Amino acid sequence: MAPLESVPNVSEGRVRRAVDAIAAEFRSAGARVLDVHVDADHHRSVVTLIGDERELEDGLLSGIDEARRRIDLRQHSGVHPRVGATDVVPVVPLMPEDFERAVSVAQVVARRVGEELGLPVFLYGQVGEGRRPAFFRQGGLDELSRRIAAAELAPPYGPSQVDPRSGAVLVGVRAPLVAFNLELLGSLEDAQAVAVAVRESSGGLPGVQALGLALGDRVQVSTNLVDVAATPLHRMVERIAVLAEELGARVGAGELVGLVPARCVLEAARVAGVDDPVDAEGLPTTAALDAAAQALQLADRLAEDRVLEWHLRG
Repeated sequence: MAPLESVPNVSEGRVRRAVDAIAAEFRSAGARVLDVHVDADHHRSVVTLIGDERELEDGLLSGIDEARRRIDLRQHSGVHPRVGATDVVPVVPLMPEDFERAVSVAQVVARRVGEELGLPVFLYGQVGEGRRPAFFRQGGLDELSRRIAAAELAPPYGPSQVDPRSGAVLVGVRAPLVAFNLELLGSLEDAQAVAVAVRESSGGLPGVQALGLALGDRVQVSTNLVDVAATPLHRMVERIAVLAEELGARVGAGELVGLVPARCVLEAARVAGVDDPVDAEGLPTTAALDAAAQALQLADRLAEDRVLEWHLRG
């Protein structure tokens, strides 16, 4: 039976020992941690893990508990929107036929977080009437608390009040996505305009979510490509570059957050002219990885272990 994936996002990106301790708890029940992406500007870390139902249910609960102990949102500052010490906990079926397994894990995790940890839990994605995390993050934690107090929202699990130290937890089920950031050599207004133009909700590319963010003296277009079949990753990068040039700006280095599906690498490699981009195991060749890194504006070469399927082989 194929493993399920989970990609919890925790609101700590500056104290590495805290991130490592939280990641250790996520793996404590036997799940494999495939990647830990730490970002000091976003003040956020993204942990990618795979496992069976029990490994994920128990490990996610332990990791969320450790994040609650180590993170104080009252002292938190970072450019990425958030409402919780563990902000989002997506459960991801890697095979379409595993959707119901993912739903079961998400529901168990949500219930246990509410009952055992005493944190308010909201559901999003395919277990939350299609709502996105942004629906709950709008206005930040103070606004979420107000909406709960005004009976505009009610957490399906956990208490009906939010601890300002730990916040809430958003648990969801979604399809695999690619989180990708692209530095913009321009102004924050340029980055925000590009984000508006490229994201699907504003009439841009299908399956693209985007924000323009300031990172100190740098700016960034931060994206989630939630439908890799609708828009190839390299096509999204190309479009952002064109939009930036139209504003008199240009793109800098790209940044992959977490792992990338093999299809994104292979599509970019084929467009770049790599004739045989697949090895004997069905994974991207070194030539394909290098071509994809160039197409995606990555500062470093794309290592084979950044490809999700590399961890699933055999």
